[in-house]
Amino acid sequence: MSAGIVSAAYIAASVLFILALGGLSNQESAKRAIWYGIVGMFLAVVATIFGPGVSNLFLILVAIAGGAVAGAFVAGRVQMTEMPQLVAALHSFVGLAAVFIGLNADVMLGAVNELKAAGTAMADAGLTGFGEKLWHKDAVEVAILKVEVFLGIFIGAVTFTGSVVAFGKLAGKIDGKPEKLPGGHMLNAGAALACLILGLMYFGGAGVWTMVLVTVIAGFIGWHLIMGIGGADMPVVVSMLNSYSGWAAAAIGFTLGNDLLIVTGALVGSSGAILSYIMCRAMNRHFVSVILGGFGGTQGPAQEIEGEMIAIEADGVANALNEADSVIIVPGYGMAVAQAQQSVSELTRKLRAAGKEVRFAIHPVAGRLPGHMNVLLAEAKVPYDIVLEMDEINDDFPNTDVVIVIGSNDIVNPAAQDDPNSPIAGMPVLEVWKAKQVFVSKRGQGTGYSGIENPLFYKENTRMFYGDAKASIDKLLPMID
Repeated sequence: MSAGIVSAAYIAASVLFILALGGLSNQESAKRAIWYGIVGMFLAVVATIFGPGVSNLFLILVAIAGGAVAGAFVAGRVQMTEMPQLVAALHSFVGLAAVFIGLNADVMLGAVNELKAAGTAMADAGLTGFGEKLWHKDAVEVAILKVEVFLGIFIGAVTFTGSVVAFGKLAGKIDGKPEKLPGGHMLNAGAALACLILGLMYFGGAGVWTMVLVTVIAGFIGWHLIMGIGGADMPVVVSMLNSYSGWAAAAIGFTLGNDLLIVTGALVGSSGAILSYIMCRAMNRHFVSVILGGFGGTQGPAQEIEGEMIAIEADGVANALNEADSVIIVPGYGMAVAQAQQSVSELTRKLRAAGKEVRFAIHPVAGRLPGHMNVLLAEAKVPYDIVLEMDEINDDFPNTDVVIVIGSNDIVNPAAQDDPNSPIAGMPVLEVWKAKQVFVSKRGQGTGYSGIENPLFYKENTRMFYGDAKASIDKLLPMID
């Protein structure tokens, strides 16, 4: 495959990636956008494999086949509830790839310099692809390459360990509470300074051992940063790690001289950063504070909660729904865990058939991944036009007869407004307590993922509908007139 055809394929793939990102902003165009991305990636892989200067084709194809089989196997076993941790795990692979490629680039550069020092001619060196590019670099270009290698390794190591910790927290294998070593932010700053000093030594010719140390220290930074972030803002963390993986990929692209990798990395990096910023604004948090682990810890003693949780059975909930004219459903991660979206969709259909106004209220950080609830509801064929964002529906709760909260905690917690010492103080929440009646479908009396008590459960107009979300909704369905 000629260089011209490769360039054309890269341009086409870049356009398809941009169309894919644009299409993902709307539920109705998302499926088409996914196919844009699939075709774009297929073009990119084929053009890269069969491009000029690529050797060991058999080994490459074996590796791709192995990766494809492993990916298909994992994707086939992953439930929708496990999608957030899968995304975090995939981010870690990008970071690890950036580290390996950066180290390999330095090793290759050393080998090329040895050939030049020995007086070996270019024709006799047996170099192809990346090695040939290194041969033709002058001193300035080599210095720039070292900067690219340093950035790729640093960002990649932070992304790798940070994503592993995020995976552990999302999967429940690591405690979701924020934890920091003594020294906190100063420890992170000292580690970053050490990486910078090692980078300067590397530019001065100190050798690849400096980059190995950068890998270890940057890996510590990634681990410590994400360990210091509480469970309440893990959706922002996943989004930001997505951005990190994009910038790591862009750094790899500069190192390898691959234009498509630069474009793709920049798209992923910038879109992830923008999404993180938007989510921080929706949570009324400072972007830098969240990313540096400044959110998620308790600031002082929480306010005491008065009252008691009052349970209700399915017939009581059904009676309230049959008498109501307007209903708002607030889905959360508990709905995903119980895989209750189909039952919720059927409840919605029956209520609407009875002439009731039914809508869904989606908080920007509902679930554990941006858009998590939207995907579940779309999967259950809930009409798009009744699924509303927080800003669109929050003012309607005072005029709503019944609110059903399914597996949500932090996004409906009035402590965000009433308790300045709460870890989520100041975060905009769905003001469900302003409705006439609130029913909370919950497995038990425990706190949510972030471990924060919720005064909503103790309010006079709130009743606790205990049990598995799917089983609870299924009990309601025969009772709806």
